[in-house]
Amino acid sequence: IPGQTWRVHDADRPHPPVVDPGPAMASAPAPKDAIVLFGGKPEDLAQWTSGGGDAKWRVVDGALEVNGSGDVQTREDFGDCQLHLEWASPAEVAGTSQGRGNSGVFFFGRYEVQILDSFDNVTYADGQAAALYGQFPPLVNACRGPGEWQSYDIVFAAPRFDGEGKLLAPARITVIHNGFVVQAQRELLGGTAHRSEPRYEAHGPTGPIRLQD
Repeated sequence: IPGQTWRVHDADRPHPPVVDPGPAMASAPAPKDAIVLFGGKPEDLAQWTSGGGDAKWRVVDGALEVNGSGDVQTREDFGDCQLHLEWASPAEVAGTSQGRGNSGVFFFGRYEVQILDSFDNVTYADGQAAALYGQFPPLVNACRGPGEWQSYDIVFAAPRFDGEGKLLAPARITVIHNGFVVQAQRELLGGTAHRSEPRYEAHGPTGPIRLQD
């Protein structure tokens, strides 16, 4: 990884300390000026697309549930933004490491904040919950148990490129996981990917927010 002594997904990289975030609290109403991308109703799926068509995830008890139909992404594009996301991994534990409750939220479809059941689940440090995938582990592991609701509050600043595609300023991300600051104004090294060195490719000032199947 550029600027680090670690390889991508290095098994020897130290794991962040585990902290207890306490029980999940009831969600507060969205701010009045917020764009609500999913509010718990089946018709809210109209704001999402998959593979160029309609999103086919299920709506179960007011939540979107992954069902193997592919990633979903917003129809609307965003640049700099603040995102509030609530998620829960399956209550029934199956699998280990990356095979357990694995998803992710991508800005511009390419900069991932990892979603994973990291409760008593050892995996590579830069791939656990709230990691900037393949680049930076979270400062602490603030995961609740399987089936419990968790929250991310993410402040994302998009990268800037000049007219010739040269990087002027990298993307920056702050992540608050269950009330703990786990990424603080972290500069991304480029797009996130599995087992490959990050790099930037020029793109426009806005892009979709994608949720991984």
